[in-house]
Amino acid sequence: MLKLLQAFATCLLIAIANTSIAAADNNNKYVTLKTDLGTMLVELYPEQAPITVANFLQYVDSGFYDGTIFHRVIPGFVVQGGGFTFDFNRKETGEPIKNESDNGLKNHYLTLSMARTSAVDSATSQFFINLNHNESLDGSADKPGYAVFGKVIDGEQVVEKIVAEPRGIFRAYPDAPNAAVRILEAKRGKHMEKAAHTSKLKEMIAE
Repeated sequence: MLKLLQAFATCLLIAIANTSIAAADNNNKYVTLKTDLGTMLVELYPEQAPITVANFLQYVDSGFYDGTIFHRVIPGFVVQGGGFTFDFNRKETGEPIKNESDNGLKNHYLTLSMARTSAVDSATSQFFINLNHNESLDGSADKPGYAVFGKVIDGEQVVEKIVAEPRGIFRAYPDAPNAAVRILEAKRGKHMEKAAHTSKLKEMIAE
């Protein structure tokens, strides 16, 4: 009986440990972005881009991204955000980070990469979602690129909605949607809202 209880206790401890590991993995590898047009789930790549992912999560945890907009939308190229408020005020950021574009990840469709200036190690908070395989943004042996650190794995339709928004009324930001598309909340982990399923039969009965 004692051996049976010990075995049960061991199994229970293993199950608890595995649950804790899974929870930590969920919090370190996924971020949910709730926007004005829906919710996106991002899978992060901390093994390939540890500096970039840690930097991104720091901004997520501090609430920095909440209220920022997607200010640069170029169909077939990128959707960029994470730096401006709805009135185009640039938020104060932390120090720039090291460019990890040599991590082997490519700027494929729906991947997230860090935006930067012409200076190689200048990325701070702004990121973009690739709308194509943008080979020109990939790093190579003779030139640094733009560091890929994650990918939208759920909510592709939200990206498409952002791309479809009318643009062009702001002279200083002609690529910004006319109606601000904000990140309402950025949060670690998987927090996707289940799609509402309506029944046509129930609607007919209700009538």
